[in-house]
Amino acid sequence: MRRLFIAAVLTAMMLVPSQALASSHHPKGEFAQFAECPLNNAKTLFCVFSESKGGFFQIGKKNVPLKNPVILQGGLDEASNFIGAENGETLSKTPQPVPGGLLGIEAPKSWPKFLQDLFNETINKGFTGVNATVELAAPASSIKISVLNLLFEEGTALSLPVKIKLDNSFLGSNCYIGSNSKPVTIDFTTGETSPPPPNKPIHGSAGTLEFNEAQTLLTLSGGSLVNNSFAAPGANGCGGLFSFLIDPFVNSLVGLPSPAGTNSAVLEGKLQNAFAPAVKASE
Repeated sequence: MRRLFIAAVLTAMMLVPSQALASSHHPKGEFAQFAECPLNNAKTLFCVFSESKGGFFQIGKKNVPLKNPVILQGGLDEASNFIGAENGETLSKTPQPVPGGLLGIEAPKSWPKFLQDLFNETINKGFTGVNATVELAAPASSIKISVLNLLFEEGTALSLPVKIKLDNSFLGSNCYIGSNSKPVTIDFTTGETSPPPPNKPIHGSAGTLEFNEAQTLLTLSGGSLVNNSFAAPGANGCGGLFSFLIDPFVNSLVGLPSPAGTNSAVLEGKLQNAFAPAVKASE
């Protein structure tokens, strides 16, 4: 019993450091939002935090506005390689209601606004209501960020390999557009896009640039990241065992697969980049 007790104590002591390393940090003040910056990684030079509160993604026949904020967080090393968030939640899994649900039923625009909202909310919460969630479909290291391209509004500012989960009681919990093996890669720009027809070029914006007094925190607000040149594959895994029947049904409703030139994505919000030692010093 004594040996077992000593072994248990030693095991607990060994676990404490590993749990501490995996825990979040507690930066304060203007750096509080960087709690999941990978400060335990010696290569982390900058902390990244982005919150998108507006925009949309349109795939095939479906246009889904961002009703709920989407968070991207992590860090960058001296070569601008991306490092995932401390807690592993690099890209938040934020459900967005699909307007009109699975069947695309929406209230007529001629109705009073309160009646439109009531009708649409009823549809979205009912059997045909669907949530769409953009999830990271590859390791965090596959994310690419170029602060210079973002600032100068040219080239790819943010490259995200994602998959889109469609979720309701009918589709089950494993209905996706894209996958880990075949992600939908969206190369966002704050500049002008070069999509194939029939899409026309659209222009993003870097937004307003601000620095804190110590020049250790960069904030870009009011900007927009855009892309309308990516392709989307057909849905897979919808309906569980009956996916061989449900996948084609979902594809027909959404308009999948949809080739490059028929899809768009826009992220609007704020991006912050902070000097990692300054974030750590604020704890």
